[in-house]
Amino acid sequence: MKKFLFDLFPLILFFVAFRFADIYVATGVAMAAAIAQILWLRLTHRAIEGTHWINLTVIVVFGGATLLLHDDTFIKWKPTVLYWLFAVILLGSRMLTGRNLMRRLMGEKIALPDRAWARLNDSWAAFFIASGALNLYVAFSGRFTESQWVNFKVFGLMILLLLFVVVQSIWLGRHIQADATTDSAPAKDTDAS
Repeated sequence: MKKFLFDLFPLILFFVAFRFADIYVATGVAMAAAIAQILWLRLTHRAIEGTHWINLTVIVVFGGATLLLHDDTFIKWKPTVLYWLFAVILLGSRMLTGRNLMRRLMGEKIALPDRAWARLNDSWAAFFIASGALNLYVAFSGRFTESQWVNFKVFGLMILLLLFVVVQSIWLGRHIQADATTDSAPAKDTDAS
């Protein structure tokens, strides 16, 4: 739980700053928080995950463009770009190198057949693609205010992620019970499908 809250630190500060100021102050605060997050991990000699670096890069590029050009379009694109990058990484790794990143992340904890690993990887990529598209709709359709977009970015996307994790957990639980005994081979890093 502590790690989860730590990872949400820039997002929480973005939300608080937006409530007290505007999108530009919130963007600056989120950028500073993402930089502080990396510095804290480095100073405390903790592992800096790839997702931290990706998030930092995207927030600095899109947040910087938002502040430099005084145009909130860029910060509104940030969640979509981040999610679509994750989708490209998941799909690209599997297609180009034959490596299933979900298997690499979870393979030591659970045993699944190759087909299930492929579905798990692809379902996460599909979730990221759909969430990114949904963010664009809320941000740019003209049907929602900036405040509603901020609420969606902070709470809506988080709720969607949590619901997706619950559905994935149920699916994995059924699949492990049904297949773990028949597919007891150790997890490999390549994908047969």
